Amino acid sequence: MYVAHTSNDSVDVIDSNKDVYVRSIPGLPGVAGVLVSNEKSLVFTSNRGEKTVGVFHHGRDEGLHKIRVGGYPNGLAFDPKRHHLLAANVSRQDDPAPTTVSIVDLHKRILTSDIVVPGRTRWTVYDPENDCFYVNISKPSQIVRVDSEDPDGVASAFEIPATGPHGLDIDLERRRLFCACDQGGLFTVELETGKVSKASSLAGPPDVIFYNSKLQPPLCRGWRTWRDRCD
Repeated sequence: MYVAHTSNDSVDVIDSNKDVYVRSIPGLPGVAGVLVSNEKSLVFTSNRGEKTVGVFHHGRDEGLHKIRVGGYPNGLAFDPKRHHLLAANVSRQDDPAPTTVSIVDLHKRILTSDIVVPGRTRWTVYDPENDCFYVNISKPSQIVRVDSEDPDGVASAFEIPATGPHGLDIDLERRRLFCACDQGGLFTVELETGKVSKASSLAGPPDVIFYNSKLQPPLCRGWRTWRDRCD
């Protein structure tokens, strides 16, 4: 297990079989998240403190390579077919630049596209069937779609009837998105029809959300609980 340890500018490695801390991977300023591609045995990091994403092969972090992106990266999603990594960037109050999502070509190890989005981004997922990325936008309350094959802008958007879309995950089998909002609600988006429905109320503002296809119900973690575990 890889855990973004933001306050230490590092990623902690946990042995999940033994439930023990193994070591830390340093040199990742302000690391906000980690994404693992099981298909390609790759690990990605969003290094918010230096506007870069990191990439290395699982178990070989000495080969860590950094690529500069167009903002302060947070959420990550990966298209394993094209080797496209999307970094959902966040802005800072003193930064007048527009908020963007960055597309990185990992074959070339370069930033190939920086797409302006309507507002502050949150989490993001990749949909292999529609060959696109979905990105939560906090305000206005939307989920935007960016095509992976030709990522030259926002292709479409779903309007979410609640404040602050935050956590996001996808049910590939039943073709729906799960969106957890700061207002305290969990919503589903039917990808075939675009229908948005409220699935459940939440105990408080969420952060990340995970969907287990075997167990069915998604798991939401609140901001405070998640950050305490990571920090």
